[in-house]
Amino acid sequence: MRHGKKINHLGRQRGHRKAMLANMACSLIEHKRINTTVAKAKALKQFVEPLITKSKEDTTHNRRIVFTYLRNKYAVTELFREVSAKVGDRPGGYTRIIKLGNRLGDNADMAMIELVDFNELYNATKKEAKKTTTRRSRSSKKADDAAPATTAPAADTEENKEATE
Repeated sequence: MRHGKKINHLGRQRGHRKAMLANMACSLIEHKRINTTVAKAKALKQFVEPLITKSKEDTTHNRRIVFTYLRNKYAVTELFREVSAKVGDRPGGYTRIIKLGNRLGDNADMAMIELVDFNELYNATKKEAKKTTTRRSRSSKKADDAAPATTAPAADTEENKEATE
């Protein structure tokens, strides 16, 4: 039984698990999204979110702490430059797990884990919706202002012609 056990060991020993999570975190920071199993994605979320929180404050101490976990200076640099700039105002919840279905070979539950602020589809949809509504309202106001002036006399003349005939 696993009463009170808070960590998922993922069927690995401690050193292998730490190395795997560090590699997955570096890949997530570099590519902004990765595909993996649901269990590994949940473990990675717990591993990487505190590191992203540390990256909000760019100090030498925080860089060294993050480097002890990631062990990749390029990932640390990108985390502190690009990722922390985008998530600076977010209070938490930097990653999103989307379930994809089962893997063909062994029927394992697959998921995609991604950094929330780097998904262009969700962010672009919200921005486009705001822009299109303002454009529509402006164009409809212009069309309403211009249309009655031009169509009203034409409609009157057609109705007058029918009435006179």
